[in-house]
Amino acid sequence: MALRCALSMLKHDAEGKECIERIVKRLHALSYHMRSYFWLDFQQLNDIYRYKTEEYSHTAVNKFNVIPDSIPDWVFDFMPTRGGYFIGNVSPARMDFRWFCLGNCIAILSSLATPEQSMAIMDLIESRWDELVGEMPLKIAYPAIESHEWRIVTGCDPKNTRWSYHNGGSWPVLLWLLTAACIKTGRPLIARRAIDLAETRLLKDSWPEYYDGKLGRYIGKQARKYQTWSIAGYLVAKMMLEDPSHLGMISLEEDKQMKPLLKRSSSWNC
Repeated sequence: MALRCALSMLKHDAEGKECIERIVKRLHALSYHMRSYFWLDFQQLNDIYRYKTEEYSHTAVNKFNVIPDSIPDWVFDFMPTRGGYFIGNVSPARMDFRWFCLGNCIAILSSLATPEQSMAIMDLIESRWDELVGEMPLKIAYPAIESHEWRIVTGCDPKNTRWSYHNGGSWPVLLWLLTAACIKTGRPLIARRAIDLAETRLLKDSWPEYYDGKLGRYIGKQARKYQTWSIAGYLVAKMMLEDPSHLGMISLEEDKQMKPLLKRSSSWNC
């Protein structure tokens, strides 16, 4: 998103053109990498499940030597037949399969996600409504990290116990991002459903910062009341639904010059 915004701000003089060329080159590489290696859907999950390890050279399919046994059990049940999302991280031997709401919504708004991937993200949200939306929109991450691991990954912040705060908590501020993504993909009814759900509690609960629990049923243990961005997120979501033209202020259209998405397969080589 930052790189694409920079393209529209740079002057087309000698210095600006040099920067533009470098940005375009970086965008092509970054988009290919994210769309190829961070994207997960049913087919890709099945491919990873059948990966062979210790592959080398440019013909290797398992580029990061991901160990299939490292796939967490929850993701097999979580992944619908139709739908997909960008995972949290890819590192040697392991992948962070968690769903992150903010990243996936921004991927749609920045057109990092292809139109097909954008629709798949919406399909996933609809298919896994209870897990990702629950009783209070919207889960910042799914699933929560439990046991002792959350202390290591989240910096031992006491607010980050399972299903709380940044560890699977529900954040009303994310409503506007979901709404924007829904409008861009032509799925406003998803946003309306989430907003209607939030309206049943936000005012009554004094506009908390975040909610806790698997379904977002409880006001966060240290949630501040009358949180400005909870109120603002709700208002922006309502305004965008009433006038979808506002989307143009925060969304970038697909770059037609961007190279098409390349699928990994056993026949692919550099």
